Amino acid sequence: MISADNFINLAGLVSLTMLLVGMLLVLWRLARGPTAADRVIALDLLSMLVVAFLVTVSIHTLETSYLDVAIAYACIAFLGTVALARYISRTSRRQSEQKQGDPRNG
Repeated sequence: MISADNFINLAGLVSLTMLLVGMLLVLWRLARGPTAADRVIALDLLSMLVVAFLVTVSIHTLETSYLDVAIAYACIAFLGTVALARYISRTSRRQSEQKQGDPRNG
């Protein structure tokens, strides 16, 4: 029978491996795109996977300082995602206004 300590250790390693595989898949989507919105969503998902990875490492190593890093990283990542989403929104709005004002669209 497997002991509780061995089970927790094994579960931590399995979850860390799954999170790393998820990060690799998200990096593939981040590189492929095809649109800027897809890239922003992939970047947001990657940041949340990093937070989950830091929390899992904190649980696995019994070191609480990783939790502080995870909280700070989550706050910064949220602000970055909001800023990128606003930038994409403004850029697409400008492009649609320019397209409507173009006399060749007539």
